[in-house]
Amino acid sequence: MFSYEDYKEIVRIIQSTGRQMGYREAIGKDRFVIMRHDVEYSVDRAYALAKVESSLDFTSTWFFQWTNNSYNILSRRNQDLIRDMHERGHVIGLHYALNGLTDMQEVRRQIQKEIDILSEMFGFPITQFSVHRPSADVLRENIKLPGILNAYQDEFFTFAERVEPDTPLRVKYMSDANHIWRYGYPDRDNITGYDRVQILTHPFAWSKKGYDNRDNYASLIQEKYREMIESINNECKDFCEYKDEFLTASLIGTRE
Repeated sequence: MFSYEDYKEIVRIIQSTGRQMGYREAIGKDRFVIMRHDVEYSVDRAYALAKVESSLDFTSTWFFQWTNNSYNILSRRNQDLIRDMHERGHVIGLHYALNGLTDMQEVRRQIQKEIDILSEMFGFPITQFSVHRPSADVLRENIKLPGILNAYQDEFFTFAERVEPDTPLRVKYMSDANHIWRYGYPDRDNITGYDRVQILTHPFAWSKKGYDNRDNYASLIQEKYREMIESINNECKDFCEYKDEFLTASLIGTRE
């Protein structure tokens, strides 16, 4: 359920509806399907999934974190990848991490500040955001900022204190959080059976092979390990004699 072929089928269903839209296009529309990605852990995996979309002439919205311990959004390489995604027609936004903040006015200020920084660094406007692991207070707040769209604002997301099978929802929301499809799998019935749909994926969960949860984490960790080796090798001339040793060690314990 998490292979590129599985993902392509989801995209083809969305395309068949003729209702594919970004957030800005969906404002005021009675019917839409929005595909969104919150990028955790790996810009490389986001870029790979974006290329899968490009192969199908499909674009979507990608939210990147500014304060993420697993990737540096402003590294030269990651900036190049993200700019390329933007040039391919994808919308780039901010994936805002609360980092313990509970004051909603301060949250608003921080979102605006991070958006301004990223807009300056990337050289194109960042005008959309999603919140990383949003609390009920954040969802209830329905944050709206001038000229900026929130993936969780009420036009695109229906907040309920508890979601039961019979809870009336203006927008059908589906998410692959923790390698589990919450609130339904985006099959044809769930995509075409509702007027308004928002689908969230986390690109680190997707791969060519479509690993289960354990092996997906294992493959991701190996990728980050090798990324670190390459980074050190590019910076330190005296590391080259150790590089092969560490690359060999990185393969220990992996499952084919």
